[in-house]
Amino acid sequence: MKKFQNSWRNKIISFFVSQSITLFGSQVVQMAIVWYVTLQTSSGSWIAAFSICSYLPQFLVTFPGGAWADRYDRKLLIIGADAGIAVITLGMFLLIPQISERDTLLRALLAMSGLRSIGAGIQFPVVNAVIPQIVPKESLMRYNSINAVLQSTVQFLSPAAAGVILTMGTLRFALLIDVFTAIIGIGIFGHILLPQKEEKIPSDSVYSDIREGIRYAFSRKMTGSLLMSYGIFTFLCVPAGYFSGLFVSRVYGGTYWYLTLTEVWGFGGMTAGGILMSILGNSCSGLKKRRNILFAGFIVFGIMSAGMGIVKSFAFYLIFMGIYGVALTTVQTTITTLIQEYTKSSIQGRILGFMGAMYAVCYPVGMAVFGLMADRILLQWIMIGSGIVLILVPVFLLKSFKS
Repeated sequence: MKKFQNSWRNKIISFFVSQSITLFGSQVVQMAIVWYVTLQTSSGSWIAAFSICSYLPQFLVTFPGGAWADRYDRKLLIIGADAGIAVITLGMFLLIPQISERDTLLRALLAMSGLRSIGAGIQFPVVNAVIPQIVPKESLMRYNSINAVLQSTVQFLSPAAAGVILTMGTLRFALLIDVFTAIIGIGIFGHILLPQKEEKIPSDSVYSDIREGIRYAFSRKMTGSLLMSYGIFTFLCVPAGYFSGLFVSRVYGGTYWYLTLTEVWGFGGMTAGGILMSILGNSCSGLKKRRNILFAGFIVFGIMSAGMGIVKSFAFYLIFMGIYGVALTTVQTTITTLIQEYTKSSIQGRILGFMGAMYAVCYPVGMAVFGLMADRILLQWIMIGSGIVLILVPVFLLKSFKS
């Protein structure tokens, strides 16, 4: 038994490391492209176009991606998606010297972003379906939390790396880094032997698999409510989280020092939240304890969102931002764990695919809605309003957990 435990622990850590390496390369490229387009065009239209191309294909392919995760070999799907993204990126690396006009290059980068987004849409449900395939049910919270820590660390480091690369090198060099990280990540993952999936599904069409997944999700009150609450959560994260730079520049002054501190405290809080959840993971097993953690995360998250809109001191704002990051990781990790624990193995990919689709659609919609509102209403009021709604989400979820 001890040998088996060591075996699955080694596998999951190796899996997390491989995915963190490939994620780092992808994040560096994404940040480098956004900053390149911003500096080259200063155009809201171009930035909006890149946002759409980065998320719309991901949203569209996440549904079949989840079905493929249940139907086909998950290891081959992840390696195929990573390799496909790397090949597309390498193609752009080779193509850039042949392009002389700025607008032609921007259109080529736009096409590349869309194709890379397809790979990301395939990966999200498959990666999250592999975790419960390796990890025993009682350890899922802890290892989802460890994964959250690694992802937060990557998200913290990649913007700085992209900035250094663009300052000292070129966009082409950033693209090449993604190719090398993909090779390393695939090399590590290729040596991991995944356990066999517990159940096989009938060989019907992918579309019938998707329909079955939708019926499964919304015929089970808790699963459907968790997916809906995750979408609401992602949407309401935007004002206090994704617009933090805009808020700080308007309220406290647009200095790079303030903006850097805001990012550091936010990602630091997310990392701390992952560490906290990994420590508490095994001691908080069971539906009732998971529910209490989730509700507490929503309430604290809402209070911090509203609080950041109220406080006048930048020091207090940073403290609230750090706690906000802890609560964010708590909510995301708990929802993911509950879906993994209470969804049968043969359909997990599809349900996690719906979860990825919720993010892919609710985040850009939130950016569009709250971006327009922020030009007409004080951002402080938007943050307070979204915080109040977040506090009320557990009321919506409570009935689902009781049924």
